[in-house]
Amino acid sequence: MTEISSRQVILVTGPARSGKSEWAESLAEASGKSVIYIATAQKDPNDSEWMARIAQHAQRRPSSWQTWEVPINLAVTIKEANSCSCLLVDSLGTWVANLLESDPTQWEKILKELLETVENCNCDVIFVAEETGWGVVPAYPSGRHFRDRLGCVVRQVGAIANLTYLVTAGHVLNLSQLGTALNKKCN
Repeated sequence: MTEISSRQVILVTGPARSGKSEWAESLAEASGKSVIYIATAQKDPNDSEWMARIAQHAQRRPSSWQTWEVPINLAVTIKEANSCSCLLVDSLGTWVANLLESDPTQWEKILKELLETVENCNCDVIFVAEETGWGVVPAYPSGRHFRDRLGCVVRQVGAIANLTYLVTAGHVLNLSQLGTALNKKCN
């Protein structure tokens, strides 16, 4: 594992249960900065399985970390963080799902604000993102809409990240070393 030095933007992506959150947590710990875990998930006491997933994530985190619940306003939160902080945003997929109802014009404005904020932020930011586009095209419009939006977000964050990792099957690949970056535009 490489320690984070100076201001870093890192993207950790991969499929469900691959180890991506654990890898992101280890990177945050290695930063040596004050870690603020940005939880994009919205709690639902009526969904015991969802609450168990949230609890599992919380149990892994050191007690010294702060946890902020930020289901929507990521750009504002990142903008307000100081340079001594390392923000761990888990996850972009949940954030996109929380904003799925926004119309295309609103969405473009929200995404543009996030990307500009990340490019100009003073703190370290580690994003966790799900890879949802490796399977079949969903048969229903909202599934396709979510998959396409998340894919574009991941691509655009990856284009501005200092480091991008793919975690799959419990293994970490440094895509920044192994891959070639494309432009950040997404069609």
